Amino acid sequence: MSSTTPGNHRTAVGDSSSTAERIAQHDIFERFARAGFVMTGIVHLFIAYIAARLAFGGSGGSADQSGAMAELAAKPGGTFALWLGAVAFVLLALWRFAEAALGKASEPEADSKKSEALHRAKAFCLGVIYVSFALSAYGFARGHGKSSSGESIGLTARLMESTLGKIALVIGGLVIIGVGGYHIYKGVSRKFLHDLENSPGAFVRRLGLVGYTAKGAAVAAVGLLVILATVQSNPNRAAGLDGALKTLGAQPFGIALLLIAALGIATYGLYSFVMARHAKM
Repeated sequence: MSSTTPGNHRTAVGDSSSTAERIAQHDIFERFARAGFVMTGIVHLFIAYIAARLAFGGSGGSADQSGAMAELAAKPGGTFALWLGAVAFVLLALWRFAEAALGKASEPEADSKKSEALHRAKAFCLGVIYVSFALSAYGFARGHGKSSSGESIGLTARLMESTLGKIALVIGGLVIIGVGGYHIYKGVSRKFLHDLENSPGAFVRRLGLVGYTAKGAAVAAVGLLVILATVQSNPNRAAGLDGALKTLGAQPFGIALLLIAALGIATYGLYSFVMARHAKM
């Protein structure tokens, strides 16, 4: 039976981290991966624009990922930008999957096995999210994009047909709320600064604080609506971010609340541009 000595383990970790570093820091790979952050910022700015338009009674468009990409596709050069975005999102997803498999190149030695496992799990989940972004961008670039809210409602309705499906929806809603809570914690505690190569100025710190907090609140609202939709047996309530923002707009002082949400989402979009330039790769 073979055994692994501490020295061999450190060598294996070193080999893995050097492999991750070679992958992540290849010039072409890194540039396209960073372009994924740019596309993420653009998508969030469009979502903020749609939300603000809804606040003033505007019609048309979903205030979510699919609505943002539909808006972009309608602009001059938008289709070309979506093709580039699809490639950028794929490479950003591959970068996250490389982190999940090999560890973070910029921090090869984790503080503990638990923190390393959590980081790898988070990297994998982010990779899955960027794959969904890539597929959405690809669909709209080809002129066959689908509504995110419509797909969410359809999936919720199918799961509601069984008890296990309802349990899965409640668990999924709680997980989404947890993700939103983590975003809020990351913003308030300024943990996002650990993702950057250099010490940023006060303006960037404010962008991160407001952006992560607003993003977290929006994500948590989506999770809450999933649970409410399940409890009330009303799949139409589980309409994703678009549904969450429209529900917010229907509340007292809904116009002000929607504008605040739009500003927060736009701030997260601007912070994504900071990540494109200064994120640790």
